[in-house]
Amino acid sequence: MSRLFPRTALWSRRLRAALAVLATAVAMCGVVLAATSTPSSAATCNGYVGLTFDDGPTGSTSALLNVLRSNGVRATMFNVGQNVQNNRSAAQAQVAAGMWVANHSWNHAHMTSMSQAQMQSDLSQTSSAIQSATGSRPVLFRPPYGETNSTLQSVASSLGMRQVIWDVDSQDWNGASVSQIVANASRLQAGQVILMHDGIQNTRDAIGQIMANLTSRNLCPGMISSSTGRAVAPDGTTPPPTTTPPPSGGTCTATATTPNVWGDRYNTSVTVSGASTWTVVVAITAPQRVTTIWNGTATWDSSGTVMTMRSNGSGNTFGFTTMTNGNSSARPQIRSCTSG
Repeated sequence: MSRLFPRTALWSRRLRAALAVLATAVAMCGVVLAATSTPSSAATCNGYVGLTFDDGPTGSTSALLNVLRSNGVRATMFNVGQNVQNNRSAAQAQVAAGMWVANHSWNHAHMTSMSQAQMQSDLSQTSSAIQSATGSRPVLFRPPYGETNSTLQSVASSLGMRQVIWDVDSQDWNGASVSQIVANASRLQAGQVILMHDGIQNTRDAIGQIMANLTSRNLCPGMISSSTGRAVAPDGTTPPPTTTPPPSGGTCTATATTPNVWGDRYNTSVTVSGASTWTVVVAITAPQRVTTIWNGTATWDSSGTVMTMRSNGSGNTFGFTTMTNGNSSARPQIRSCTSG
């Protein structure tokens, strides 16, 4: 035993040394693996799409929100007013999860068969229920079944809402399988909106694959603009400039940006080029209201939502502050720019 001990000790030292080298190699390999498996930056968004879910809230809304959160998705929920009234906590959970909440009528009736007064009552009651439950008044409206007419659109507009239909139908309401829903969603292009529904298991199961497809094409979930009805970057980011081309034969161009956005208000800056004296017509979305203006002289129409701004010798850039009054997503639209 005494003769074997030196060999045993030597072997033990060599084994410990070898294990130390191996451990170092494994650790280094682990670092390399971690570096290659962790994205170096957030996904690039070359465009945005609107993921929308109708007919909620339902008994499955919580499950849907869990799937959306786990996939980093913000979506627009077109809620039925009656469902919101009966399940206020689920509507509140939608907002808490970062979703946008919109109007989908009171009880999903065929609204084109209603009178104008009935339409007004239906949509107003729904918006009030949503505002009561969530604190936010809807700025978007989707007619049940996609059925609409000019009267319904006018009523929605009078209540400060833009009508939004869809570009892609997932067919989840029609018994589509998970793979069919994913295939339908793969047709989405930048700016487009897809129809899906709360309360359908196949839809929830498809979300992960839908997101993988969008990511592979550098498309990201976004909000739906109440000005254009198209999918844009989520709120909290500065939207791209909105430029109105000069009228036929004119040389006046107005470009609007929103350089400052706060929780309850934002500033708009408008730059006019091509004329030293000008008149710019700007539309505001109700219930938003302009509280302060500078570097121009403003008049308003009877609705209080269309502002005509005229140059007053203060240069070619004017601005104004708008209170959101519960409508945080809408932005002013430049309707015209005329010289003189």
